[in-house]
Amino acid sequence: MAGGKGKKKKWSKGKSRDQVDNKVLFSKEQYDRFHAEVPKMKLITVSAVVEKLKINGGLARRALRDLEAAGSIRPILISRSQRIYTRNVGEDDEE
Repeated sequence: MAGGKGKKKKWSKGKSRDQVDNKVLFSKEQYDRFHAEVPKMKLITVSAVVEKLKINGGLARRALRDLEAAGSIRPILISRSQRIYTRNVGEDDEE
């Protein structure tokens, strides 16, 4: 019988994700960069802005809302969990 004592299985430590250190407030340079780059993006989501500018998700949501109110970007899909915007090219020329 091959039921002898082999090596005991070790538990893995689990997968560890690197901790990101995103900013929670805009610096002057980041604010200017946000207003320069984001309205030119074709697909604008909260996660895309977070990745690009290394800012917090709450700050990105708030800043995108301000851009929408200013008329620089246009909402495509607004649901409970995801907001998708696009750049504002003219007055509804695409539709």
